[in-house]
Amino acid sequence: MTDQANQVAMITGASSGIGRAIAQRLAQSGYRLALCARREERLLSLQQELQADGTEVLIQSVDLRQEADILAFFQTVRDSWGGVNVLINNAGLGHKQSLMEGGTEAWREMLEVNVLALCICTREATRDMRDKSGQGHILHISSMSGHRVPGGSGLYSATKFAVRSLTEGLRQELRSEGLDIRVSSVSPGFVETEFAEKYHNSLEKAQDLYSKYPVLQPEDVADAVAYILSQPEHVQVHDLLVRPTRQVS
Repeated sequence: MTDQANQVAMITGASSGIGRAIAQRLAQSGYRLALCARREERLLSLQQELQADGTEVLIQSVDLRQEADILAFFQTVRDSWGGVNVLINNAGLGHKQSLMEGGTEAWREMLEVNVLALCICTREATRDMRDKSGQGHILHISSMSGHRVPGGSGLYSATKFAVRSLTEGLRQELRSEGLDIRVSSVSPGFVETEFAEKYHNSLEKAQDLYSKYPVLQPEDVADAVAYILSQPEHVQVHDLLVRPTRQVS
């Protein structure tokens, strides 16, 4: 198994939902955590919770639409801990905007956060990993929408198909460079988080979706992440699909 004690794991979108659960799970494995999100008050709450149990935690408010914010956070981590060993590209968002009538700003935000920010974070993390030891792990939290296209969400789904392509593209680049950095993705189905309410712009719609059958909890996805990270160095889990048992597609 990979030695996880005192390794530095950066998690984007760490203030709530899946990101928060991943932070809590990796703290149990002994990681030092670099956590970013837009909502600083939630980050502070999580930092206090984790530090009370002995975990070293750095936090920073970051708008992933702003490259300068991303670069500043990576520099903070480098100055404090020498860079990252593990990157969890968790942050993502969705707007239910059709391809025929959707708004440009909603499309742009999905592309900036789900694709471009992921690429910037990945680039910076691979630089750290090359400087450290030529080893590390980059893990993208994707979606089942990267494996099929739900009606009315073509652009959101396209961003998640892009994550699949970026995962494989990075894997090929790393192999061609002879680096032992691993890259993986997790594609969850329905998870009970704030995502559905924001996606549908309706709490009632979200509650209706979650009432049909038992859906995933953020901790289920965090356990999948921990499983991937715990594999021996010669094992790379490429894309792990995790769905509620009763989810059809």
